[in-house]
Amino acid sequence: MDDTAQVACPYCFENVEVYIDPETQGELVQDCDVCCRPWVLHVSRGADGSLVVYASRAQ
Repeated sequence: MDDTAQVACPYCFENVEVYIDPETQGELVQDCDVCCRPWVLHVSRGADGSLVVYASRAQ
């Protein structure tokens, strides 16, 4: 099953849906689809397999 998450861009504050590969955990860099500025996506999985994703500004 594909995992998607809604995250708010830390620059333009638009909500963007992102696809997260089911095997992915940790951090990855992605550009905002709206303003094109870089984020760091923080991806973790709960004990029940639930997806937790948040974005912060890339340095």
